[in-house]
Amino acid sequence: MIDSLEIIILLFELVFFAVISIIIAEMVVKVSMNYVSLIMGAVLGLLPVTTYDIRSFNPEVFMLLIVAPLLFFEGQATFLNVVGKRVKQIFQVTVIMVLLCAIVAGFSSYAIGKIGLPLAFILAAISTPTDATATQSVTEGLKIPRREGFFLKMESLFNDASGIILLNMAVLWYINGRINYRETLTDFMLSAGGGIVIGFIIAWIIVLFRQALLRSSYNSVNAQVIIYLMTPFIIYYLAEEFHVSGIIAVVCAGLVHNAETQRSRLANAQMVYMGTNLVSIITELFNSIVFVILGMMLVNIIKDESITYNSWIWITLGAILYLSNVIVRYIYGRIKFKMDNRAGWIFSLGGVHGAVTLSLAFTVAKTSVNSQDFSLVVMSESILIILSMIVPTIIFRFILEKDVSDEDGEKELDELREEMIQQAIATVQKMYLAKNVKQSVIFDLKSQNQNTRTRDFVKEWRNAVRHPQYTEAEKEMERRAFINAFYQERQYLDMISQKEARYEKYVYHLYSEILLAESIVLNSEFVEE
Repeated sequence: MIDSLEIIILLFELVFFAVISIIIAEMVVKVSMNYVSLIMGAVLGLLPVTTYDIRSFNPEVFMLLIVAPLLFFEGQATFLNVVGKRVKQIFQVTVIMVLLCAIVAGFSSYAIGKIGLPLAFILAAISTPTDATATQSVTEGLKIPRREGFFLKMESLFNDASGIILLNMAVLWYINGRINYRETLTDFMLSAGGGIVIGFIIAWIIVLFRQALLRSSYNSVNAQVIIYLMTPFIIYYLAEEFHVSGIIAVVCAGLVHNAETQRSRLANAQMVYMGTNLVSIITELFNSIVFVILGMMLVNIIKDESITYNSWIWITLGAILYLSNVIVRYIYGRIKFKMDNRAGWIFSLGGVHGAVTLSLAFTVAKTSVNSQDFSLVVMSESILIILSMIVPTIIFRFILEKDVSDEDGEKELDELREEMIQQAIATVQKMYLAKNVKQSVIFDLKSQNQNTRTRDFVKEWRNAVRHPQYTEAEKEMERRAFINAFYQERQYLDMISQKEARYEKYVYHLYSEILLAESIVLNSEFVEE
């Protein structure tokens, strides 16, 4: 086992490499962040300072700290009433289809991969959960049809419990040499049903508490946001303590919070805005960390000299698992949901694997499965994850319609922003202002488009340090200048949105930037001498 200092160092390394991955992904716009994170994880695994033993990996901690919040935030992005109307279809893709995928993948792995049937079904069970975030990464810049997108999202939110129960059944089969169907079915009903009940009850209690706090004299924005961010950890932990599905519980809690946000977003707009930004940061960071870990683990297993399995075995098994899932999903979509050929392939290939599959693979280390078979499980499932990302990334480019590309979108957005800023600057130029105030306001307006050089920033920074603070009159001039400038920017956007419908989404984006900038300017507080 590794000590506390090594854990802290490893966490720092994971976060550091995840952040580097995010930066590189922004620079290389046509490459998904998940691929970059995978490569960075492999680099981390190759470093001599990284001596982490993969058998020390704690999947329970990983599920609690990484997977639970990711699924909670995914659940919150889904309308509860939509889920309620489509319960039958959700059951069909998260239980029936998962079971069919596991059966086909299990027997295929047994027949072609030449491994024991219990081990084959361990692999099959782990291969069933999908990941909505990973799916988004392979459809970036493409339009996924609404119906297929709905099925893929609902599947990724609720199929994890099915995979976990099937994995528990397969592990018991591996250990005891027999299957207890009745016990497995009972466990599934208790785990999934209990997760739904616990998730809704605890989430509703937390929501009521936060709403009562919001309407009291003891309300604190920071405390509210902290309670909100702690919610998925609390609910997952309590659900697991009650021996029900923590995954289902946090998803249901997310659905409850979606309804809360709809009806209270203006009760404390600052809290909602802060929470939304933090969720965006956490989601991007945690998703990157998942693939950094995957890349690191792959390298560590390959470097492990105690592993005697031929590499072609786990490559073959990973391919079998992937093909089995794709074929079953395609046939099931065509027959059960009456999809046409194109829709069937979108649905089948859109089942991308990620965090939950990786976590379930590592839970095997905590069972009586021997170390050789554990390594085979991790490597095979890693191949499955990689294939599930690479294949749709290529094929979707041919079968999905292109959305406005990131590059084209950014270009149009920059052009609108530049013209908007010029309108604001022209307004400020016409105003009667002190020279230093006018110069400062114009510099700030130009920086909205990152249209200033670092050298200009350094010059302005020196002026701010050397020159005395604004007088009260100058402060008022500055406020009025910004108010008029931002008003002019909004007027320009209103005019553009009425002329060109295609600019609508860019207008809303820029409008929110202006409102945020105005809020910052009007609420700026500095300590004076």
